[in-house]
Amino acid sequence: MNALRAFEAAARTGSYVAAAEELGVSPAAVSQQVRNLEDFLGKQLFMRFNNRVSLTDAGQVIFVGASDALQSISALTEQVISGGTRQRLVISVITSIAERWLEPRLAAFAANEKGLRIELRVEGDPVDFARHNIDLRICYGTNVYPEMSTIQLFQDEVLPLCSPDYLDRNSDARARGMEAVPDEDLIHTNWGPSFVSHPTWHAWFAKSGVDRPNDTRGHQIGMSSLALDLARDGMGVALGQKVMASGDLAAAGWCLCQM
Repeated sequence: MNALRAFEAAARTGSYVAAAEELGVSPAAVSQQVRNLEDFLGKQLFMRFNNRVSLTDAGQVIFVGASDALQSISALTEQVISGGTRQRLVISVITSIAERWLEPRLAAFAANEKGLRIELRVEGDPVDFARHNIDLRICYGTNVYPEMSTIQLFQDEVLPLCSPDYLDRNSDARARGMEAVPDEDLIHTNWGPSFVSHPTWHAWFAKSGVDRPNDTRGHQIGMSSLALDLARDGMGVALGQKVMASGDLAAAGWCLCQM
């Protein structure tokens, strides 16, 4: 079993070092377990070069079988321990949804599901459902996992959000809305692979009928929840998802930047 685990981890990560870190052992131990498996099978499973490994044809066959076997063993073990009833729910969710939408709802859900253990995985796309026994994934978009059944939780829209302090410092923006916001004050969000057609300032201005040829200037932020926080702190104006800023905008420290 240990030899299979070591081999599967090394094949998946492409490195004895990475496999060792995942399994909590030394790279030498991983190498020895792989050699033991190769000796038992009488086949070379890896081609080795520098600090990386790649599968041989025989290794590829074993890898597919080993992955399926280890996942089945993990699922069966959990079922036996829990007395035949699944008592754990593994939820995978993108960071912004976890922080702004799921967190205030999760406690109420757990209170209604006594005895259910929740494992919350906060991570970007793509995720490996089988590897981590993920029961459900919450993310934006409809085509990220075409092999999975999907349910629409909500239809979101974006709004130009800033802080009251920002408008106090920019009287033109307060009077004329987004057409008076300098390009340098636009907060752009890198929405990631979940969005097939992600919202941009360019698209927002075009739909609003505002001519802004240089709207690509400004701040580039890699997380939508962080972009909202920076807008609330007065850094500029962000395209914020309505569902993230739901409730009382003023109480949360935001205001709409439009006429």
